[in-house]
Amino acid sequence: MSHPVTGRSRLGHDEAARVVEAVRSALEADRRGAAVAVVDAHGELLAFLRTDGCPLPSIANAINKAFTAARERTESGSIGAASREEGFPITNFGDLRYTGWGGGVPIVHNGDVVGAVGVSGLPEAEDIELARLGASISLGSGPSR
Repeated sequence: MSHPVTGRSRLGHDEAARVVEAVRSALEADRRGAAVAVVDAHGELLAFLRTDGCPLPSIANAINKAFTAARERTESGSIGAASREEGFPITNFGDLRYTGWGGGVPIVHNGDVVGAVGVSGLPEAEDIELARLGASISLGSGPSR
């Protein structure tokens, strides 16, 4: 979970898979379909799952929600709310992957944002709930390989 040179926390593929598994388990328990994306601290994809019944547009939406949460170090929905309140278009961030829909949540380990999880395909409140579930998974203290 820490970088071999800098010692800073980072998210590896094993931890990303655990986050996806936690959300997948919750989705399957209720037979819901959604897309789940986990990205690193830069917003680059580490793990992805599209469960049965997931609407196709939700694939890109989940990835973009996670990207936004990682890059801005806050929930994607809060970026959308601030954009609407301040009249600052999301396109002004300079990357079309930014989104203001809820369902992207940063993953924090030892005080560092190490990545984010994005969920899409359900009503926004459910996307948010599941993304928060994924972000809350204990990542442990062992190093990533």
